[in-house]
Amino acid sequence: MTARPVSSGAGYVIPVGGAEDKVGASMILRRFTTLAGGDKAVIAILPTASEVGDTGDRYARLFKNFGARKTTVIPITSRTEANDPEVVGALADATGIFLTGGNQLRLGTMVGGTQLAGMIRARNAAGAHVAGTSAGAAFLCEHMIAFGEEGASPLAGSVTLAPGLGLSNTVIIDQHFRQRDRLGRLLTALAYNPFALGLGLDENTAAFIGPDNVFEVVGSGAITVVDPSDLEFSSMARVRRNDPVCLIGLRLHILDHGSTFNLTTRKATPPPEIAERP
Repeated sequence: MTARPVSSGAGYVIPVGGAEDKVGASMILRRFTTLAGGDKAVIAILPTASEVGDTGDRYARLFKNFGARKTTVIPITSRTEANDPEVVGALADATGIFLTGGNQLRLGTMVGGTQLAGMIRARNAAGAHVAGTSAGAAFLCEHMIAFGEEGASPLAGSVTLAPGLGLSNTVIIDQHFRQRDRLGRLLTALAYNPFALGLGLDENTAAFIGPDNVFEVVGSGAITVVDPSDLEFSSMARVRRNDPVCLIGLRLHILDHGSTFNLTTRKATPPPEIAERP
C-alpha cells in the first residue's frame, strides 16, 4: 500500500493528539491558522464529534483571535444535514477545515459517506488544509480506531476499527497516546493487517502532513511511529480473544518537536540542534 499520491496542489492533513494549548503560545492552532492563509484564512469548524454545545464557537473565537479573516461553525447533527447542498456548499471557499474532539463514532455515523465528507476530501485535494484534534484526528484516515482497551500490550479482539474520512490510507492514528497508555491498542490495530503505519500522538502534539507525504512534529509531546513494513510474524490469526499477540520485526520511532518523517520512504529525521521549542 502506498501513500496518497504526491501533489503540490493538495493541502496538509493535520492530526492533533488532543488537549492542544489554547491559552499560551497555542503553537499548533496558530500554525494551522497561518497555513490556512493568516489574515486571509477562511476556516470551517465541524464540532460534530462533541456533545458540548459551545465547542465550535470556542474554536471559532480562537481562530479569529489568531488572525483568521472568517470562521464558520457547521454544527452537523444528522446525516440529512451532512447531505444538504447548502451545508455542503459552506465549505466551498474554506482554506482550512477543523474537526473538533469528542467521539469519533459521531463523525463516522453522521458524516462518513455523505456529500459533506466528499466535499472535505475535494477541498483537501484542491489545497485546503484539514486538521482534527482527538476524535477528529482519528477520523481523518481511512481506517479509524473506533474504540479499544488501553494498556501497553496488544491483545486479540481488544480494538474495533471503523471506516474514517479517507484523507490518508497509510496511517492509523491514535490520540492522547502516552497520557492514556494506548500503545497496545495501536499495535493491535496494526496486527489485524499491517499495511499501515501507526501514529500515536501525545496531547498538545500534531503531525503536519504535507502534500509531499512528509510530516513535521509540532508540539510539546512526542509522536510514536510504529512501522510494520518489515513485520516477520503476527499471531493474530491463531490467538483467542484477550490473548497477547506476538509481533516480530516491528520498527518504532519516538519523534519530538521539529522531527520529520517521510511516509513514502519511511525514513525519520531528528530535529535541528537549534529549534524553537513549544
